Amino acid sequence: MTVSLRLPHALVPYARGSSTLAVEAPCATVGEALATVAARWPAVTDRILTEQGVVRRHVNVFVGNESIRFLDGLATPLSHGDTITIVAAVSGG
Repeated sequence: MTVSLRLPHALVPYARGSSTLAVEAPCATVGEALATVAARWPAVTDRILTEQGVVRRHVNVFVGNESIRFLDGLATPLSHGDTITIVAAVSGG
């Protein structure tokens, strides 16, 4: 199964200059896909997940157009060809 992981510009240097990573492994969930990414690009997932393995508060993760916060979190299922998009949260006043 292949899924894509799209990164914001701030994470591209940690993926050796790639803005989209191809995850070509059997990944049933977002968490499994991120674990696969961690094996090859650990600095990327260090900035997405906390030491406890949860998505950092200032990071949004989408599968297609849906935030995993409103789905099953890291247990959100994936299908072949899905795109996971990482977006840094923006706030201010």
